[in-house]
This record gives sequence, C-alpha cells and structure tokens, in this order.
Amino acid sequence: MGAIFCALSALSLLGNAIEAVAANGGETRITGARVAGDAVRTRFILDLDGQVDVVMSGLANPYRLILDLPEVGFDLPDGAGREGRGLVQAWRYGLFAAGKSRIVIDVSEPVAIDKTFVLPAVDDQPARMVIDLVKSTSEDFEDFVRTSRETLRQRQRARKGDRLRTDELKGDRPVIVLDPGHGGIDTGAEGVGGTLEKAVVLDFSSILKRKLEETGRYSVHLTREGDNFIPLAERVEIGHRLDADLFVSIHADSVRRGRKVVRGATVYTLSERASDALAEELAETENMSDIIAGVELHDEPAEVTDILLDLARRETRNFSVYFARTLVSELKSAVRLINNPHRSAGFRVLKAHDVPSVLVELGYLSNEHDEKLLISDEWRERMAVAMVEAIDNFFRPRIARDASQTGQ
Repeated sequence: MGAIFCALSALSLLGNAIEAVAANGGETRITGARVAGDAVRTRFILDLDGQVDVVMSGLANPYRLILDLPEVGFDLPDGAGREGRGLVQAWRYGLFAAGKSRIVIDVSEPVAIDKTFVLPAVDDQPARMVIDLVKSTSEDFEDFVRTSRETLRQRQRARKGDRLRTDELKGDRPVIVLDPGHGGIDTGAEGVGGTLEKAVVLDFSSILKRKLEETGRYSVHLTREGDNFIPLAERVEIGHRLDADLFVSIHADSVRRGRKVVRGATVYTLSERASDALAEELAETENMSDIIAGVELHDEPAEVTDILLDLARRETRNFSVYFARTLVSELKSAVRLINNPHRSAGFRVLKAHDVPSVLVELGYLSNEHDEKLLISDEWRERMAVAMVEAIDNFFRPRIARDASQTGQ
C-alpha cells in the first residue's frame, strides 16, 4: 500500500506541476513521446508545449495505465506507441470524447508509479512530463485500480446530463440509429494504403443518414458525429434511450491470419456461437474496442430467466435476421458481397434485447480493392442507395399501416 500511496500523492502533485508549464495561448500539443529503461524500472516521457491537467488511473485484465487529459493535439510520428520497452508493451493515444484526450499504456505486469514530475522548458528543450514505473504486485495494483477509478468516478458524477431529449425521440416515424464503429483513440482497422476505419465508417454513415432523412420517412440518429470514442455498452444504450426501431453498426474491418483475399460486404447478426471462423475472429476484434480505449470493463449481466424478456429477445433476433436477409438481397445487385454474406457471432454492440440490430462490414480494409472502393464516392452512393431500399422494404408494412390509420 505504501507504493500506491506514494503514487497517488505524486499524481495529486502532477496536475499542479504541469499547470506551472507556460501556456502558448492555444491548444496544448504533445510534440514527442518515448519510453526508456528496462524491465525493472521504465520511464515514460511526454514533451509538451503548454499546460495540461492529467488524471491517471489503472485497469486490470489486461494491465493498463490510463492518462486522461483535456483535448490536446498529438504531433507524433506514424507508428508512435506500437513498440514498447521494459515494463511498457505498447501505448496509444487519441481523442476519447468531446474535449477529452486519452493515452492508454499497456504494461506487461503489475506496476507501481514510483514518481512523476515535470521538467520546465529550457532554451530549445520542451517541457517534459516524466512517469517512472517499477514492478509491483497484483494486490497493490488492484488497490491502485480501485482507488484511482473511484476518484475518477467521483469527478464524473457531476458531468453532463442526458444528451437526448425525450420529446425528440419517437414521433410517428421509425427511429433508426446508425453506429459508426470505433472513433477517437480507437482507430479501428488500417487499410493497406493507410485508410483508417473510424474515418471511412463515419463518412459513410453520414451519407446514409442524409439519404434516409431525404425520404422523410425516418428519424435518423448517429451514435457519434465526430472523431470521438463511444464505449460499446453506451452505443447499445443510445439505441435504448432513443427507443430505436433499428440499429445498424457500420464497420470496415481488417482480416488477420493472412486472409487478404477476403473482400466484399457482409451483414452480421447476433448469435451465441459464431457461424464460422471469420465471424468469430471479427467479433473478437470488435469486442476488444473498449480494452483498446482503456474503458473499465464490467461483467456481463447474469442471464435473465424472465419468460417475457426471453420472448422479447427471441423476437428481436428474428427481426434482426429478417432485416439482415432483406439487406443482403438488396446489396447483391449493387455491390460485391463476401461468400455467405449473412453471418453471425457474439458482437457486444448487437446485444440489445429489444432493438433489431445488425452489423454491416462495408468491406475489408486489408484488401486493397475494397479499400479503394470504400473511399470511392460512386461506390458509397450505390451502397447507401441499396441500404435505403432495404430499410424501406423492412419498414414498408408499418409505414403502410400507419398511413392507412391516419387516412393518408
């Protein structure tokens, strides 16, 4: 516990120390980062050009250190953080939420924060934040995790209220939630030509949203409208709060294990057992999103035995499968599909028990042909038009019924 107390004391001084760094009058930028040392003592160093307040916490399973900062600019070279040293396996960075940046440090074993300090800027040398890590025990690390996360939760209790106004939720039109995958610190897959999944899927989701709204038949919402991270559980919760009639998660993954020949669009629905090895692999990748972004993971809720809830879950999955088949049918005439284009696996983002949900892989960024299509305006237009047609077919009985009831 002594090491943990020292670490927390050091962290309480860290914000004050960094505030003493001279500001440049604009957004603070991190201009350099590196790791030094060995498996006994490892030093993590950030170069800063202004003041910034840092809050540090820990997460276990796997072991991670989380540095939360106000929104900053990262002027770092491509590939920064992919290789670690000593106790640091790797680290990643990016926007975590509006106005908030995050650095996630993967550590190879339990660590303690031996000391933290800031070196002020001198001559042509930038200000530097230094974090020294040493080996620890799993018990002490768990204590640090518990204490640091509780401090973080206390800070967050007074944050923003519900962003969604209940008087805007439903109306008479079907509510569709489009979920651009990844975002912020979680970039998702990277194409062979450098295309980032988080950017491609947001662009496409915005196009699809516009086309759906142009029909005048739907109320359409995005889980994210900018380059920010949304935890998987919160994506599902957004669908709940909006009382969504359809949830469509949009992705453009990369296939590992040498399957670069895999290409084409795929539609996934939820199942406890994956339909095939590729579906299982992609579900495992997508379900890692929270870990990548340094989100505190909670145990899955226990299985609910209530018969009404179980029936609702089954009905929802039936509707999900029906929409998936409708979508595949429309896409066949518009874009290239993978073999067996309707597949299933245990995607966490599809686990709403009362919202029909599918995950659409637009294509695979690990394939250079798919990557070119994903950034093609013509291809995105064809894909969006086909998806609008599928959604129209899915909701046509309801829209016709509502129109007859209102005498339109």
